[in-house]
Amino acid sequence: MPTQPNSPYLPFGDHKNAPWYGKDIISVKQFSRADLEYVFGVAHEMHGMVDRVGTFDLLKGKILANLFYEPSTRTSSSFTAAMERLGGSVIPINEVKYSSVAKGESLPDTIRTLECYADVIVLRHPETGSAAIAAQAARKPVINAGDGIGEHPTQALLDTFTIFEELGAGQIDGMTVTMLGDLKYGRTVHSLARLLSLYKVKLNYVSPEILRMPKEVMEEVAAKGIPQAEFDSLEKVLPKTDVLYVTRVQKERFEDPEAYESVRGSFVVNPDIMRAAKKEMIVMHPLPRVGEISPDFDDDPRAAYFRQMEYGLYVRMALLAMVLGKA
Repeated sequence: MPTQPNSPYLPFGDHKNAPWYGKDIISVKQFSRADLEYVFGVAHEMHGMVDRVGTFDLLKGKILANLFYEPSTRTSSSFTAAMERLGGSVIPINEVKYSSVAKGESLPDTIRTLECYADVIVLRHPETGSAAIAAQAARKPVINAGDGIGEHPTQALLDTFTIFEELGAGQIDGMTVTMLGDLKYGRTVHSLARLLSLYKVKLNYVSPEILRMPKEVMEEVAAKGIPQAEFDSLEKVLPKTDVLYVTRVQKERFEDPEAYESVRGSFVVNPDIMRAAKKEMIVMHPLPRVGEISPDFDDDPRAAYFRQMEYGLYVRMALLAMVLGKA
């Protein structure tokens, strides 16, 4: 497909010397602001291509191994759909407990085996740092689809792309982004806070005391000169918020059931609360939700969380094309 004269990215085709060819995507720390413009430019093109023709053969003959050690619906399906929209094939491995891992196989050996069959590996694993271990073992590109409570870089990329598409790329500098809910265990907000620190934003954190944003994440963001503030009430910050990013309290991360019960349901977004919010703003959520956003709010034009899921398809299509040298 022809590119525009001032396009920051290359036309689709073979680009084995392109900067992301053969690269792993492990952390948002790999990305500069210019990198994001490149990714989002390709993602925007992918959106247009899907709207016009649905599927195309950009990655025909390429194979993705989807290796998920944790349950996943959205991320796994999104990568599968992205690869198949691009004409490629997928090896789905969503029940790792039934695989050779149950026999005691190490993660590096599993990765080395799968890359014999696939051109790119997408990995979700419950242990922080596992994606980096996999990338070190692999000769083929590895994409981190979430490692424990560490990072979820492709989610942060699609989240930022959502803000660009919904509110305008030129508007992100000066925005106030409020993150609400489980900020301790929520890897999506860890990655998003780091990625947004490339822009001139203000970050608000609203959570129960035991689910505050980790100190190390706040220190990294502060080093970029980004103002941050912590609150225990959404009402204090909602009127000035441009992006409200809601997360669920993750029961599976709690060792103590009583601790989980003490904080679940601490914050609920509903039409009454949102009367205090701006008319031009968006509410996001990585999903699944378990009560923290009322379904009564779903028809509000500011409810962007299902559109957010669709934007994720285009971002993951872009990333697959980039690491395989086709964008």
